[in-house]
Amino acid sequence: MARGKAISVKIATPKVIKALESALTKLEIDYAEQESNEAKYQKEYEKYRKALIEYAIANIKKAENFRTSYRSWSTTLNIDFDVKVLEKDLPSEPVKDFVTMGVYDYKEKHNELSNAIRILKMTDEEVVNTSTYNAVAQYL
Repeated sequence: MARGKAISVKIATPKVIKALESALTKLEIDYAEQESNEAKYQKEYEKYRKALIEYAIANIKKAENFRTSYRSWSTTLNIDFDVKVLEKDLPSEPVKDFVTMGVYDYKEKHNELSNAIRILKMTDEEVVNTSTYNAVAQYL
């Protein structure tokens, strides 16, 4: 689609209100569940890290480019090495399939959605024009 050409569409106001209410409900659910989702992800990630450690220890004899660094101030020894691997042998890394949202971001989106719903419910217009739809489209 060429830039600069405007699309002129009229959408029924009740449809837009319903879509915004659905988006608001989803936002509330996602925010309420993000703590449990993050805890579940962290558990999966910890299992992944342990599996990587086990793999590295099992294959340490194949290590190349072995490097060490002793830190006397913290009495720690850092050991770094490279192991050639086949991707199929590595454990799969967990995927974070949710978005973490801060309180400020949540409140801002919640307020904007709530305000848009209230305003659209007050209108007598049967359809929403394109400019109004563009203002709320990011939430749908």
